[in-house]
Amino acid sequence: MAGRKRRHFLINNGKLQYSDIILLLILVSLVSVQLTKWVLTAGANKSTNPQTSQVEKINTKTRAGFIQKLVPIAQNEQREHKILPSITLAQAALESNWGQSTLASKYHNLFGVKSYGKNSVLLETKEYVNGQWITVKANFATYSSWESSVKAHTNLFVYGTSWNKDKYRAVLNAGNYKEAAKALQEAGYATDPTYAQKLISLIEQYHLDQYDLA
Repeated sequence: MAGRKRRHFLINNGKLQYSDIILLLILVSLVSVQLTKWVLTAGANKSTNPQTSQVEKINTKTRAGFIQKLVPIAQNEQREHKILPSITLAQAALESNWGQSTLASKYHNLFGVKSYGKNSVLLETKEYVNGQWITVKANFATYSSWESSVKAHTNLFVYGTSWNKDKYRAVLNAGNYKEAAKALQEAGYATDPTYAQKLISLIEQYHLDQYDLA
């Protein structure tokens, strides 16, 4: 027994007892578990938003054509109703995957506007619920053209909803695209918690604010 008490390990010329070794192993194990969780979480976060990978697949020519087709329509809406074209263009690009989504290409709905009326279609969509993206089915409005979709988008901002006519008033009163994007998110336009930042990023990446009329 006396011999056992004299046992020790030399680390940096110091003594480390068995109890210290056990404690060290426990700490190493805990750190390893936390690192594993961090790596898995980081990997999951890269694919949290299903729109990100879709947008990356659209080539430069398609994006440029999409923007140029909507610019005159969006600027006209600004002249009449003070809606910034940069916001209109960014929302249209994000919501419709640059006009390539089924809702946009087949039903001319650029903004993911929902409707339960006669001119609507039932489609799958992504919603951010309780901290995660889920797939649900919803009824979306259908239009005869992209121009009709933009005008309906304008009317939503100008006249609000049946339960709140001032729901998007802050968007109309925004002094710049950053204020407008944040107002959209605060008004609950989309369930995505990073919706405003996505719009701002699109505007800045593609310089969409150049189309905002002074």
